[in-house]
Amino acid sequence: MLDGKTIVVTGCSSGIGDRICREIARWGGSAIGVDRNDPTVDLAGFFRADLSEAAAIDSLVEALPAGADGLVNCAGLPPTAPADQVLRVNLVGLKHLTLGLVGKLADGASIVNLASLAGFGWPQAVDQIKAAATLDFDGVAAFVAAHKVGNEGGRSYFFTKEALVVWTMQNRWTWRDRGIRMNSVSPGPVDTPILPDFIETLGERAEEDMRVMDRPGRPADIAPVVAFLLSDGAGWIRGTNIPADGGMSSHILCGIHGFE
Repeated sequence: MLDGKTIVVTGCSSGIGDRICREIARWGGSAIGVDRNDPTVDLAGFFRADLSEAAAIDSLVEALPAGADGLVNCAGLPPTAPADQVLRVNLVGLKHLTLGLVGKLADGASIVNLASLAGFGWPQAVDQIKAAATLDFDGVAAFVAAHKVGNEGGRSYFFTKEALVVWTMQNRWTWRDRGIRMNSVSPGPVDTPILPDFIETLGERAEEDMRVMDRPGRPADIAPVVAFLLSDGAGWIRGTNIPADGGMSSHILCGIHGFE
């Protein structure tokens, strides 16, 4: 379903990003990877970049070949990283890259953002999300302080994923005249190198999630969902966030609404 397609994948060198690159190849496509670290998967091209800096992203956009059929925004920092860096990479940098690259994408391209179950509570963060609508790199530190999106309880990470889910919805038709669509996938806890960071940050909350679930997710559970959204078969799915979380979001919704 991805025969002949070329997809740019950020965060390609480990975890879910690595598996997405492998899945793209399995579906007949090729991946161009972006990461700070060397990849372990065969790629059509690789670009080393720091997605926390505007200048580095601008250089990356200039260097990437034109005509890619998709972009997967998978690079991200865990909640144990400094809050300003989490916002720079997971939200501001992601948006800067996407908006810079979209003009070079092929018509009919698909953009897939890796959000998270951590973004589930976005309706309770509307004011913060609106305040971040025009956030740029220079304003990140002040925003973190003013809107209390620091590291405590993983708030910086949760906020970036809340804002990303909303940004995906907002861009449901932004590039419709070119047939370019944007969607997101929200994994639950996934067994990757950064899973211990989440357990460390969330403590008892994470342990409770693990008791409820039958198992953590695996990158192989997430990658096929992303690959489908990249394919022409998902052409009429626009601005949608797909949970891939072993049923956790449904569990939370049933609890909220009394359907235990």
